[in-house]
Amino acid sequence: MAETPVPPVSEKYEEIVARLAKVVERLEGGGLSLEESISAFEEGIKLARAGAARLEEAERKVEVLLEGDRTAPFSGQEK
Repeated sequence: MAETPVPPVSEKYEEIVARLAKVVERLEGGGLSLEESISAFEEGIKLARAGAARLEEAERKVEVLLEGDRTAPFSGQEK
């Protein structure tokens, strides 16, 4: 089985999500061979992990920015 190389994931979070949506569409659309399905699944996993990493990175940045300036837990109800 020849593996299709998966391009490195270095895009913005929104671009990763768009690519992942296309992979999901291809998988849900059917019509792929087993090898194509496995390759698409592999790409989807890599994209999902890259997206999660981007979110974690953003969360860490926000925590650093707020560090020392916390007076109360965020409730989401502030106006």
